Amino acid sequence: MKKACRKCKIFVKGTECPICHGKDFTTNWKGRIAILNPEKSEIAQKVEIKEKSEYAIKVT
Repeated sequence: MKKACRKCKIFVKGTECPICHGKDFTTNWKGRIAILNPEKSEIAQKVEIKEKSEYAIKVT
């Protein structure tokens, strides 16, 4: 199962979040979104995503 950073909501494979460098993850998430071009994506701009990646929509 994929794990997501509780702060950034980015899916993480290793032991550290590539954005905030945190170590607080959860496997309890709902929905996912792939941001391919954060500069042109209206959704990325509204939720302040600046990195190209896959994100959880809701984490608990």
